[in-house]
Amino acid sequence: MSLPTSAPDRTALVTGASSGIGTELARELARRGQNVTLVARSEGRLRALAEELGATGIRADVLRADLSDRTERSALAGRVQDLGLEVSILVNNAGLSTMGAVHRASLDAELNMVELDVVAVVELCTRFLPGMVERRRGAVLNVASTAAFQPIPGQAGYGAAKAFVLSYTRAIDGELRGTGVTATALCPGPVETGFADAAGISHEEAAASLPSFMWESADAVARCGIDALAAGRQVAIPGAANRAAAALAGLVPKQVLVPLMASRHPKLRD
Repeated sequence: MSLPTSAPDRTALVTGASSGIGTELARELARRGQNVTLVARSEGRLRALAEELGATGIRADVLRADLSDRTERSALAGRVQDLGLEVSILVNNAGLSTMGAVHRASLDAELNMVELDVVAVVELCTRFLPGMVERRRGAVLNVASTAAFQPIPGQAGYGAAKAFVLSYTRAIDGELRGTGVTATALCPGPVETGFADAAGISHEEAAASLPSFMWESADAVARCGIDALAAGRQVAIPGAANRAAAALAGLVPKQVLVPLMASRHPKLRD
């Protein structure tokens, strides 16, 4: 298999493209000749990235949107259509995590996380997949996490959200057999981005909670994800250590694993 063929009226829609893995996914797609439509809240960062990628000869469009907002999210498909584009590749990367115990959590923050990490993925897949299937070409990359493979005390909602994304992606890939469209779940372990800082945990705290050999760079994660998308693989886990950890998580009894995870989470140590 391969990525859908690029054309002037086709684009790869990348959400959460203003930083981290999203930026590197857009760069990797552009390197492979795909036009990109960049979506995030930070319009300035998106425009700088679009200028960078446009200089390589591909078309790069910017659509500023807050995907946790249902009104803005529902308008996205029409805005893409207004650009004269069809989405041949959908990359659901936008996401965030809260930190700490649920009994101390902000309700608004928890619901906002579920809205972005779960509901937005479902809505965008449901909006864009029918066109892909009708055209018999397309690919979906949903960014999950190795957090999907076991409960994560201290990030209970995030781990559950990513477990949903993984299961959902596997299921829709099964539904898409024979349509010319595929779905892939990218499950990174710890990545060197600003994700932890945005969630309220310092890089030092995050680094201390996980071995250094498990950390991957954002560009390596992006390459792994787009390679898997091009190959039509259902799941991609960047890094041998993270693949081993994901496999081990399925074997260790949860009554042993969950207390161990809780003891190591920096937001549950006090």
